[in-house]
Amino acid sequence: MLRVGLTGGLGSGKSTVAQMLRQLGAEVIESDELGRALMEPGNAAYDEIVRAFGSEVVGADGRLNRPRLADLAFKDNRVKELNAIVHPAVIEAQAEWMKQIFARDPMAVAVVVSALIFEVERDAREGGAATAAYADLRKRIDRVILVTAPDEDKIARYVARVCTCGMGMEKAEADARSRQAHQIPDREKIGRADYVLENGGDLDSLRQQVERLWPQLKQQSNQRSAGGSLK
Repeated sequence: MLRVGLTGGLGSGKSTVAQMLRQLGAEVIESDELGRALMEPGNAAYDEIVRAFGSEVVGADGRLNRPRLADLAFKDNRVKELNAIVHPAVIEAQAEWMKQIFARDPMAVAVVVSALIFEVERDAREGGAATAAYADLRKRIDRVILVTAPDEDKIARYVARVCTCGMGMEKAEADARSRQAHQIPDREKIGRADYVLENGGDLDSLRQQVERLWPQLKQQSNQRSAGGSLK
């Protein structure tokens, strides 16, 4: 078994890499999907968010108005407050998912896709006792894959994606830059990642990098399953 974290800033191409790994045989889960599910009514994270941010973040249907919540979090510098509510629940859900995967297939490569692996660790360490239990998130993952891309390319990809959902281009770009400002720059993450995939926009090049990496991940998974340790 091998626990892999797949990370990178917004618009870096994480989801593309995740799909490539899935096609090669990896088990993949998206942290964003987990987070959305845990923020639905009836979950503890939902209740905590409403208590912290007020009823104005609740839509007419009783679910969270995610754009409004994002506006409050980013514009009022409350991102860490929101993350402190959502991230612990997501991390626990990830751990439970991995347990189920490895029970079914001890030789699996389980990939957790998260834009904020290093940011979660940073925020937990700065958050005091309330989040201290999550400060060692990196220890829960055997290998970290970082997907990098030029910042302007990331912003352009993000804008292209969210504009199809009805957000105007100007607002989308401002939103992208605000989110990017809360993320650790790639140059700082590179030295902490085990593998770096460069995504300059050439899908064939990116696919070749993933295909070269996959046998290494499988070998390490087999090594762990046989009782060996990773170096």
